[in-house]
Amino acid sequence: MTAVGGPIVSVEVDGRYFSVAADADAGRQIGGKTNEVQSNGDNTGRLIKSAKTWMVDALSLAIDDLLDHQEYLQSKANENGFFPISFSFSSGTVWGGLGQIVDELKFSNQNATMPISFSGPGSLTQQ
Repeated sequence: MTAVGGPIVSVEVDGRYFSVAADADAGRQIGGKTNEVQSNGDNTGRLIKSAKTWMVDALSLAIDDLLDHQEYLQSKANENGFFPISFSFSSGTVWGGLGQIVDELKFSNQNATMPISFSGPGSLTQQ
């Protein structure tokens, strides 16, 4: 079997479709647990497991002013809860979960793109 790389193709934010710039190299963390080993005085150890949220960061969404993309994303960021987000990858897989927009939303008029990151509770799952 061959691993397939490439950019995230598109993102759906609460049902609204956004294209992703082809040169964006986003990172994906699916969430779950992180592990830390802490020492005891007698040189034994304890395993500390902490919950970790999922995150997809460093995306670059295509923003169309005629479709009010920036206003829509800002309205979603203003909401107090989580909403469905799904990511379509070049490999043909789709990952999704409930999440929220994190960090600032700053439009680049030169490229008609916006860097954006998403995060949420629980795990990002393959659909």
